[in-house]
Amino acid sequence: MHGNEKHRILILGGSGFLGGAIYKELCSYFRTFATYNTSNTQLEKNHHFFQYNFEEDDIYEILDIVRPTIIISSLRGDFSKQVLLHRHLSDYLLDKKVKLLFLSSANVFDAYSKYPSYEEDKTLSNSIYGHFKIKIENMLLRLPKKQVAILRLPMVFGNHSPRINEILQHIKDGEAIEIFPNLIMNVTTDSKVTQQIHYIINRNKYGIFHLGSADLVHHDDFIKEIVTSFELQSKARYKRVYTTNDDRYLAVLPKFNKLPKHLQLLSTDLINDLKL
Repeated sequence: MHGNEKHRILILGGSGFLGGAIYKELCSYFRTFATYNTSNTQLEKNHHFFQYNFEEDDIYEILDIVRPTIIISSLRGDFSKQVLLHRHLSDYLLDKKVKLLFLSSANVFDAYSKYPSYEEDKTLSNSIYGHFKIKIENMLLRLPKKQVAILRLPMVFGNHSPRINEILQHIKDGEAIEIFPNLIMNVTTDSKVTQQIHYIINRNKYGIFHLGSADLVHHDDFIKEIVTSFELQSKARYKRVYTTNDDRYLAVLPKFNKLPKHLQLLSTDLINDLKL
């Protein structure tokens, strides 16, 4: 059976940085569809893309057209509206036996600062963003296990990623780059996340995945390494931000749901990829 006959995939947020990368990774292998929000003449011509504003539009119309077997949720925007949308998606999943991959965040643990976090740790957040991700996670964890994969991501870097673009823009404008000397985190790239998602789909995996680098880095060191890899260290200025006096962790490490070696990464791989 040809791979693309097996699944029909709908990516919500396909015009975003990660959503777009996921679409590029999957579209040669599966019947892949995606939504975009802002008007984009390129995407308007692509029959696999649907204009969709989740803050105003109804998702059911698109679901009826695509009839997805897998939905990947990679949206940004109004938190309460996203919660509502995922409530609708939960009903749809139950009804149609569809699977949902939800892109969550290390921020679901941002209230625990003393340790890195593992898949089965209890979530607790001090941030509005973390709270909202937990709310959706909890809703999805009540669904049949095999229909849900929750993918918790650390900070995502990569060529043309918003974070890298922002760093380069700051340097160009002569503005200071914010660094957090006390923050210990792990990281990932868009290309690694998309490969991991591809694997999770192919192997029909479900549950909670922590998709961060196997090693931990200090935020300030890591940002400086990125700047050095672009040979811009002489032009960069930094603003140190101390949120606490002690080191604090914001890292998602796998303990139970480990992916194969070729799908794991180290922070140095990320830096080396940037050099290309």
